[in-house]
Amino acid sequence: MCSLEKRGNIFILTLTGPGEHRLNPTLLDAISAALSQVRADSSTSSALITTAEGKFFSNGYDLAWASTSGVLSLDRAKIMSSKLRSIVADLISLPMPTIAAISGHCSAAAVIIALSHDYVLVRNDRGFIYMSELDIGLRIPEWFVSLIQIKVGSPRSQRELMLRAAKLTAQDAVKWGIVDSAHVSADETVMAALRLGENLIGRKWDGHVYAEIRMRMLANVLEKLGYDETVGLTRPRL
Repeated sequence: MCSLEKRGNIFILTLTGPGEHRLNPTLLDAISAALSQVRADSSTSSALITTAEGKFFSNGYDLAWASTSGVLSLDRAKIMSSKLRSIVADLISLPMPTIAAISGHCSAAAVIIALSHDYVLVRNDRGFIYMSELDIGLRIPEWFVSLIQIKVGSPRSQRELMLRAAKLTAQDAVKWGIVDSAHVSADETVMAALRLGENLIGRKWDGHVYAEIRMRMLANVLEKLGYDETVGLTRPRL
């Protein structure tokens, strides 16, 4: 499901295996447990990199798991929403800089996980950034929209993501200000993330102060995490 490695003061959380890394309860729980371990083992100055093996970073929610006889189960959708929102809350409150190193296709809820990091790097030779909800007939939760509005400043870029369901290449995503940089391969994307992480650690910031500032910047997102109107679910205990 996922692995956690520590190189010096940099934690590397990797979604493992060759599949699509669909966000079902098993994978979401594994990510949550890894983030709890990162929080427990962090030093005064640390950083987190999240990446994945194979040609997918993640293809979003596991809609096959959430469906019964081809119909989306509200109860199962509630479970996925609850677990995803807990992960996003953990990322926003994590006491260190966070970097998403997108190694391949990144769709829907996986885009939200990536944007919940402070920096987003992407490989240039494979994969799309793709908010697929419009194409598959699913509403985008208000808290998704709130995060995108904060992290993707241009209304035109927000339109490309949400109202055009554009499959954005790495260069498109850089051009539209959705990611920070593009790199020639998955390995180089991770290496660039490591270089960035070392640079950030070198600033020797207090991680708790860093997290407090981030939480204030994203206060509107944290407030909206309390409810997902697409599944009628109130906030879980975090």
